[in-house]
Amino acid sequence: MDFQSVVDHMSAMACVVSVERHEDGRRGPFRVVTGNAAYIDSIEHPAPGAEMLTKEFVPNSEYTRYLTRDLNFEDYCYRAAVEKKCLHSYVSPDRMSGIWLNMTFLPLIPDDGNLSYCIYMMEISFEASSENMSNISGDRAAAVLETSIKLRGTKDFRETIKDVICDVREMCAAEHCCILLVDDIRKSCEVLGESFAEGSKLLPMERYLDGSFYAITETWPGTIAGSNCLIIKDEQDMEVIKERNPVWYESLTAAGAKSIVFFPLKSAEHTLAYMWALNFNSEKAVEIKETMEIASFILGSEIGNYLLVDRLKLLSSRDMLTGVMNRNEMNNFVDGIATKKEDTDMSVGVIFADLNGLKEVNDKKGHAAGDRLLQDAADVLRQSFDESDIYRAGGDEFSIIVCGLTEEGIAEKIEEIRRNAEKSGDVSFAMGGSSVPRLNEVRQALRKADERMYEDKRKYYETHERYR
Repeated sequence: MDFQSVVDHMSAMACVVSVERHEDGRRGPFRVVTGNAAYIDSIEHPAPGAEMLTKEFVPNSEYTRYLTRDLNFEDYCYRAAVEKKCLHSYVSPDRMSGIWLNMTFLPLIPDDGNLSYCIYMMEISFEASSENMSNISGDRAAAVLETSIKLRGTKDFRETIKDVICDVREMCAAEHCCILLVDDIRKSCEVLGESFAEGSKLLPMERYLDGSFYAITETWPGTIAGSNCLIIKDEQDMEVIKERNPVWYESLTAAGAKSIVFFPLKSAEHTLAYMWALNFNSEKAVEIKETMEIASFILGSEIGNYLLVDRLKLLSSRDMLTGVMNRNEMNNFVDGIATKKEDTDMSVGVIFADLNGLKEVNDKKGHAAGDRLLQDAADVLRQSFDESDIYRAGGDEFSIIVCGLTEEGIAEKIEEIRRNAEKSGDVSFAMGGSSVPRLNEVRQALRKADERMYEDKRKYYETHERYR
């Protein structure tokens, strides 16, 4: 067959790819036999951001001459050339930031011994096309639409994501599916949701999240190697992970992974999380990839929105200097339990802790030293109470409100705080506490605790000569 004549009659960038088949089932190498003028020009005179590894086209070279090895590209070429399937893919690979590739793979006949051939055509665009992204089968479109509706209609994002991840696992016919949030600022990871097939012996992801696991996540972009995802179907593909990332390979195989679909979830080009499915149905790899590409696009956007709202909520409820809750959050909590009509038969305890000497530190050492003292004071209180129960009510005033805390418990906690403050070396509190038997009587406890705190502060100033 005159391959050059075939591609020369195509207006889009087009080339012929040969795929070598082996008796043991292995695939490759994959070679670009020839290309039309538009395709060769894309290599030798590329658009900005679409540069290849070389600017010289050499006929019948392995495709890795031009781009980093891409298992997705190999899989589509194999299925088109060997299995004689017509395939389409629309992706934005990481190696070409901001560029979208509209790709078509068409089988060619006849085969030549152990060589099979396909045509690879592509169009380059600099903006995502919703029409191309949604060009999938009705069943897969319905599954993605259902995911979008679930996430947009939920009032509890984290609970709904558990349903979504279960849907993704079932769609992939996988043993395990997980979404892992990554925080590049705190250098930490968190499981957002995961699902297991019935009877799976794989361990929960939480078992692997020790202090060192974030370092593994930092290696994942290099393992994906410029593609938009990683799909490992069998032992031959797994060898690529072993070569690129031996530490992760050992972790995967030790965990019982034999195959994996792996996608970064992004918002505004920033990776927020990773989603994967382990031990999936490799016969459905193409359908899974198409569905997951759109699902990951939606999930990345929704996770970005969720984290933004969560961040705004944090800013509205936290004191940014000390990290404890702010006065607005305290007022909301007090209003909530003070107006309860039912289920109020529980005691609630209040402690007011006023930081002694803050003004003197600010005046003599500066406000930076005063800020450090406030942070130290909050740390002392954290030793005795959960952070969510501590409020910075004012400049040097802290309050603690705990449901179920009795007068006896308050006295014990005040003494504990005094001991911890003395150990800190620089923190001193004037404190007062009170407890009431019913939640909706909390305002009475607030008033009584405030009175006792001011009495304690008066005694403090009387016994310290520098304040006389």
